[in-house]
Amino acid sequence: MTLATILAFAAMAALLIMSPGPNGVLIAKTVPTSGKAAGFANIAGFAVAFFVHGTFAIFGLSLLLLQSAHLFLAVKLVGAAYLVWIGVKALLGAWRGSPAKLAEVAPARRRRTLARAFGEGFLTNALNPKVAMFYIAAFPQFVPPGSGTLWAAYALVVVHAALNLAWFVPMVLLFDRLSGAVRSGRVTRALKALTGLVFIGFGMRLATLKL
Repeated sequence: MTLATILAFAAMAALLIMSPGPNGVLIAKTVPTSGKAAGFANIAGFAVAFFVHGTFAIFGLSLLLLQSAHLFLAVKLVGAAYLVWIGVKALLGAWRGSPAKLAEVAPARRRRTLARAFGEGFLTNALNPKVAMFYIAAFPQFVPPGSGTLWAAYALVVVHAALNLAWFVPMVLLFDRLSGAVRSGRVTRALKALTGLVFIGFGMRLATLKL
């Protein structure tokens, strides 16, 4: 696996992480009442869920795709359409200037235990359709064929989890200041526009990918 492949995957994964979504909403609800430790437990749950998504993509979907060229074509076209749709949706959001949902999040009403915070983080990320579709539609195109495929695939999952850590740990530590930046209309619109362009580009790339 080349450095260019890792960097391309990291760029796309980072945009997915930074775009407003349920993970950020959960931290916004958890930290004000349950503290930093609960926020870190949320993040740990996110990371474990990435490995669940990655394992399914590596051992489940990949084996099915190798068995059928028609299935590969179908999944490829659906995945490409999904990525382009996400990109167009993000561009429309940037053009309309819709506010980030994080601004509307109310803190949790009661304190969470670390185990509960971990479970909530895991379930939030494991059941997030945006993350699931990312691993079905985009993840396979970054995994190189060959004898080292398994290790290369899990290395990409580790990169995704590390980027998630790098984004959400500062949000937990400096939540008040960072939440204001995330709620900034200008920052949100720029992030959506960039995300839209990148996802459309990867959707077009996936549509031309060959087995």
